[in-house]
Amino acid sequence: MLYLGCHLSASAGNLEMVKTAQSIGANTFAFFTRNPRGSRAKKEDPIDCEKAVQALKAASFGPLVAHGAYTMNLCTADPEARRFAAEVLCDDLRRMARLPGNYYNFHPGSHVGQGVETGISQICDALKLALAPGYPVTVLLETMAGKGSEIGGRFEELKAIMDGVGSNEIGVCLDTCHVSDGGYPIVEDLDGVLAEFDRIIGLDKLKALHINDSKNPFGSHKDRHAPIGEGSLGLEAFRQVVNHPVLKGLPMILETPQELPGYAQEIALLRSLEE
Repeated sequence: MLYLGCHLSASAGNLEMVKTAQSIGANTFAFFTRNPRGSRAKKEDPIDCEKAVQALKAASFGPLVAHGAYTMNLCTADPEARRFAAEVLCDDLRRMARLPGNYYNFHPGSHVGQGVETGISQICDALKLALAPGYPVTVLLETMAGKGSEIGGRFEELKAIMDGVGSNEIGVCLDTCHVSDGGYPIVEDLDGVLAEFDRIIGLDKLKALHINDSKNPFGSHKDRHAPIGEGSLGLEAFRQVVNHPVLKGLPMILETPQELPGYAQEIALLRSLEE
């Protein structure tokens, strides 16, 4: 089973997102828990959440992959901003508990000169606080491209966060653009990259994928997504991804520069690659 979807606007509500996903041939989707470039969150609607949960079950959707705000940096050098980011994380997980059994993905953060070790320690502190109540949500750390002072550009950094938190409620979302830009050769050696992931983190912790081509060459440590088959990864790489026995069955979320009609075309394209 291929679970394919894209980022949808949460402004219309959870149930409306389910309907929109179905209209473009998706059977999973992602959404931002709040303004992705800010901190404001939409007012909660328990009735809408319950209706969405029922609709998801009725349509046999795969797990959803919510996304934390880009501005949530758990390892910024500013103590007040770091405290606020940790509060946002706690609030997001509390909200996600209304959609149990799904995923909450976020960018680990940028240490902005403090060093990787300090940044990882600060991320762990925030996660341990947020996960304490035991919400029915699995937190996913996203693989990053390694630009600037980003944490998460190497599998070892994600493993260090997971070990530092010591919780089974943490997994990984692998972004195809990011890992290629970060220096993992998924085009030439997808099996080898997955074997390295298994050795360092464990494939049981790989819970979701962001399916994106890249506007930049391999190992560039940038982060610019391209439509499927129109970037440096190429269409054949995605044929391998959607048919790989380790990856099939995981939610695959498109974050390509598209609107809904474009996402519908890409979802159909990816389904056509299934063997």
